[in-house]
Amino acid sequence: MSPIDPQGEVPVYDLVGVGFGPSNLALAIAVEEHNGRAGQDPVTAVFLERQPSFGWHRGMLLEDATMQVSFLKDLVTLRNPTSEYSFLCYLKDRDRLIDFINHKNFFPLRVEFHDYLEWAAAKVDDMVQYGHEVDGVVPVVRDGVVEAFDVLVRHAGGVGSYRARNLVVATGLRPQIPAGVDSSGRIWHSRDLLTNIGRLDGTDPSRFVVVGAGQSAAEVTAFLHERFPRAEVCGVFSRYGYSPADDSSFANRIFDPAAVDDYFAAPPEIKTMLMNYHSNTNYAVVDNDLIEELYRRSYREKVNGTRRLWLINVSRLAGAKEGRNGRVEVTIETLTTGARSTLEADVLICATGYQPVDPFPLLGAAARHYRRDEFGRAVVERDYRLAAGPSVTAGVYLQGGTEHSHGITASLLSNAAVRSGEIIESIAARLGADRPLAVAARA
Repeated sequence: MSPIDPQGEVPVYDLVGVGFGPSNLALAIAVEEHNGRAGQDPVTAVFLERQPSFGWHRGMLLEDATMQVSFLKDLVTLRNPTSEYSFLCYLKDRDRLIDFINHKNFFPLRVEFHDYLEWAAAKVDDMVQYGHEVDGVVPVVRDGVVEAFDVLVRHAGGVGSYRARNLVVATGLRPQIPAGVDSSGRIWHSRDLLTNIGRLDGTDPSRFVVVGAGQSAAEVTAFLHERFPRAEVCGVFSRYGYSPADDSSFANRIFDPAAVDDYFAAPPEIKTMLMNYHSNTNYAVVDNDLIEELYRRSYREKVNGTRRLWLINVSRLAGAKEGRNGRVEVTIETLTTGARSTLEADVLICATGYQPVDPFPLLGAAARHYRRDEFGRAVVERDYRLAAGPSVTAGVYLQGGTEHSHGITASLLSNAAVRSGEIIESIAARLGADRPLAVAARA
């Protein structure tokens, strides 16, 4: 699957996926299963991933952290319960199916689920080009109509391109650092926790500061408190305490596939209302068991008179910089009074979430063909396809960045299986049986 052959031809695919995290992995499986059904016109696909191998939030694969979604919301089950790519098939292959059943738990360890994702990715690796970073997209125009895109890539062997009749963009989320704070050797985003923690081996850190009120912040706080038994760990957040996630049965219906239809069809004011009602199912909330564990630790330390866990509530990070002594000067503002204080820490960790990636810069000159709403956001059809004018037949589909149009599951695992099935069905339905062969001359 060479990007460019010696004669200057470029391979043409019905689908080129940009990024290969869980969403596009689910799509690759959907392509494989679509092509395996008798009588189906096969869809040709390739996925381009800048990492050298499959990996998903490796920096937060804490050994005791569990998934926050049921194992049944894996890559395939909600779309195809009989799929050989299911989590249950993975367990059978790993000889742990009975053990998992006896565990009586719907929520596997995060490291286990990551192993499942790697297992599934290995089954479709003939569709993936790892170590390929997408540099840009050039529209292929014939008779004034955008019929395809040339996807430009860099890799260890140089540069190349792939021609796509359809793009599926799944570039994930961008880590968000508080304004005025820059990442450094002592200031990390939570996604880099395990990647960076080895730097502290052989040292004796005395204080960590963790900013954030969500699941990642609480997990990082608990992890550091255990890992460094002589260090203080200071959690900073604007609330009075960590807020529990609403995972009740009725509230969880916001993650149902049918909820996407409801949300998509709703007027803007109802979309806002639904998001406000149910944001506590996913945003800046923590599993109740972890909240109770942190409270137990805090109370136990107060009783014993040896406090290492400090939860600094109703406060925010006002600034941070590395001092001359190699430590971080962290400025914290109390929200009720405006008073500021400074803590010196060995490391500041910002568990401050992620932002969706704007797809338009990737599209370059082609971006002008796609519609935006009054807020500058992409206008997205129900099948996750960017809305375009009649001068475009090539499709651009988004896996993520569609929360404003499709609701809370826009980039979540909860709906990955169904979302991917809808995308492949849309692409297959739009492809003509007489489409050109698999290579074309470069422009």
